[in-house]
Amino acid sequence: MSASAASSRVWVVGVGMTTFGVHCELTNHELARWAIRDALSDAGADPGVVDVVFYGTATHGFLERQVMVSGQIALRSAGFEAIPVHNVENACATGASALSLAVAQVRSGDAAVALAVGAEKMHVGDPERTMALFDTAYDVSDPGALLRTLKELGGEVDETELGRRSIFMDIYAALARNHMRQYGTTQAQLAAVASKNHAHAADNARAHYRGSLTVPVVLAARQLAYPLTVPMCAPVTDGAAAVVVCNEEGLRRLGSERAVEVLAAVVGTGPDVTRQVAARAYDRAGVGPEDVDVAEVHDATAFGEVLQTELLGLVPAGEGGPAAWRGETTLGGRIPVNPSGGLESKGHPLAATGLGQVFELTEQLRGACGSRQVLGARIALAENGGGFHLGEEAVASVIILGRR
Repeated sequence: MSASAASSRVWVVGVGMTTFGVHCELTNHELARWAIRDALSDAGADPGVVDVVFYGTATHGFLERQVMVSGQIALRSAGFEAIPVHNVENACATGASALSLAVAQVRSGDAAVALAVGAEKMHVGDPERTMALFDTAYDVSDPGALLRTLKELGGEVDETELGRRSIFMDIYAALARNHMRQYGTTQAQLAAVASKNHAHAADNARAHYRGSLTVPVVLAARQLAYPLTVPMCAPVTDGAAAVVVCNEEGLRRLGSERAVEVLAAVVGTGPDVTRQVAARAYDRAGVGPEDVDVAEVHDATAFGEVLQTELLGLVPAGEGGPAAWRGETTLGGRIPVNPSGGLESKGHPLAATGLGQVFELTEQLRGACGSRQVLGARIALAENGGGFHLGEEAVASVIILGRR
């Protein structure tokens, strides 16, 4: 490795994450400060060592009307002064995008130590307002286009009687029905994904839901939008996560005993967004999908995991469902996916989700996950996406971490 390449290396040196769940008593900013304290403690650092902060929140403006300067307000009282604080929004990929920006900043040498934060308070006492939030994550100037796309993907399905749900459950359901027609994916295979992730979360003390569910129980649960039942879908969640990254100069300040290297952090848009972002990330990291030991993917629904494992090349096209059914993506299987429990069980506080994935994978590479540990894990991948545009996610992120 050349001197210039070595000098541009980036490490995760600290991770922090709140419990994910319902935190009626805490604000967005209090959740953020909780995660930040834990990340700094994990790094053996204090706020004074941080050169720049990227603060992510997708819902704070809509739900709590703090439309601007959320990061500055959250961080000033936490001891962060006289440094740049940048506010980031990129739908469900907000936290991952904040981390990508932090990585770029330290890789360039403009900062030695950077902090990425993602925080959401989604339970604000007004469930209708929370559901309405999701109607802002597609092209609101042409809502008819969304409905036409869903009909083209998933056919005409009248499910208005099923009750309140995010429009994204209808989006995932339409994508799932299209995949079922194309590849023969079954509802039982989707239930196997959900059952697997709920089982993983049972041993995750930070997860929103920690109860194991069998495949028959998942299938018999309340239908949300065919073929999805409630346990196949991510809950509305409060929470925050934070990650401290540094370059070689920062590593000298903080120590390297528990550092995990950021091999790639790529964010992109369509077309074919996940596949092309993954290709760039693999190329940048110098690895391929066959090298990945453990992955956290964006399973806002069980079908999301099926689709993303295929697009990432972890399984062949059409094999996401069968692979889950055979146990290949379960802890102890060929390629464990979502050992944290994923969004379905760990929870999905939008801006915190991508950083929560990095928290899990950093701990996996450190060998610190106890009963959920993927033995011998050296290469880990996080995929996180958000929004919906022109038939696919509006934005996708792929982060690859390594400990060699």
